[in-house]
Amino acid sequence: MSAHHGHSHAHDHDHALSRPAFVTALLITLGYAVIELVAGLASGSLALTSDAGHMFSDALSLALAAAAAWLARRPPGIKHSYGLARAEVIGATLNGLLMLGIIIVLVVEAVERLLSPQEVNAAVVVGVAAIGLLVNAGVAYILSRGEHDLNVRGALIHVLGDLVSSVAALISGAVIYATGWLLIDPILSLVIAMLILLTTLRLLRDTLHVLMEGVPAAVDFAEIGGALAAVSGVAGVHDLHIWSIGSQRAALSAHVDLERLDDWPAVLAAAQTLLRDRFGISHVTLQPEIARLPQQATITVWPRRDARP
Repeated sequence: MSAHHGHSHAHDHDHALSRPAFVTALLITLGYAVIELVAGLASGSLALTSDAGHMFSDALSLALAAAAAWLARRPPGIKHSYGLARAEVIGATLNGLLMLGIIIVLVVEAVERLLSPQEVNAAVVVGVAAIGLLVNAGVAYILSRGEHDLNVRGALIHVLGDLVSSVAALISGAVIYATGWLLIDPILSLVIAMLILLTTLRLLRDTLHVLMEGVPAAVDFAEIGGALAAVSGVAGVHDLHIWSIGSQRAALSAHVDLERLDDWPAVLAAAQTLLRDRFGISHVTLQPEIARLPQQATITVWPRRDARP
């Protein structure tokens, strides 16, 4: 086995959203949450009060997202050789867990209202919910302007949840104002909770996949192995590993069996170019090895297609 390693490291510390965007969204959300909470308590509307609770959680989620985005920009160091890119993934996970707690509270309150309906000031609900709809739409627009990494998705789930909640509160207030049917308020709250739950579970699935070193969803593991094995001078590829450093940064390592060790500089350059240009992977570690005889070889995952036994 050769002791040489080929490394290609390109670190992209740019992020879809800057901290000022998160802070702007946070201030808008927090300010309106106070207004909505007062209006919800005054009107007796569960939909409006729960929406205010969502808004406060949104403010916290945006603060988490801003902190995570800041940490992710920290350069690699002695203690964290990859930097803190996974702070974004951890922030998204915390936001997902926070959202699960809010959903539980919302469901409990909705069930209590189904069993014991309370009077609602429909006019106040409609007015405040209409303003909330515009506020949430504006915040969602700010967060959706860039690419959606897991950190932004975590914050955006909270905001979109409130956007749907505002629509539900608006419908609830209109129905109560027109018909006096109080049960529409908790029923819509339960519907909102279920919709947000599905989105939250998908987010948590994706963040846990990254934390468990799973192959990135956008990457075709078998295709990459086959493409590396097809590089001129390569006899086979094994011990291939692909994982995510952060929510949008993939890394790869592999052992490359060579027909001739002298070909390694050209093979390394070709493999790096292939992985960067075709698959978007620039953080690459490749180890060259002399191709062994079949009876001595370890299991080769991707032999060259034209290799002879």
